[in-house]
Amino acid sequence: MTTPIRPALLRDPIHLLAFGFGVGLSPYAPGTFGTLIAVPIVLLVSHFGWIAHLSFALFAFVGGIYICGASARKLGVHDHPAIVWDEIAGYTVTMLAAPPEPAWLLGGFVLFRFFDVVKPSPIREADHSLRGGLGIILDDIIAGVFA
Repeated sequence: MTTPIRPALLRDPIHLLAFGFGVGLSPYAPGTFGTLIAVPIVLLVSHFGWIAHLSFALFAFVGGIYICGASARKLGVHDHPAIVWDEIAGYTVTMLAAPPEPAWLLGGFVLFRFFDVVKPSPIREADHSLRGGLGIILDDIIAGVFA
């Protein structure tokens, strides 16, 4: 059984980011909702050009190691389903190689979710072998590259 999350935790900026501004609290498919919240983020950062998109993707990954790890430590649960910053980071990586147009956004969304859920090798190995913030986020970054 997953540890329940109280919405009051969103007052903590680390949890606010880790929970994807609250969408990770969804009782159904929080990873899908976490990826969905990444779509407008990708649209916003890509509006400022490829360098801005790349810079955000790097921040999402490197900063996400801390964000995901700190949130997991505070919750006392490794990779709690409510932690969806890793999906935001992974989808951002997927969309680095595509224009921010509806068909590409949808295709990237579907492919990213496929690889994130199915976890073929080496995604599965990254998911199972690493702990902490890096262990939470790296499988999603690899899924983003695969997608």
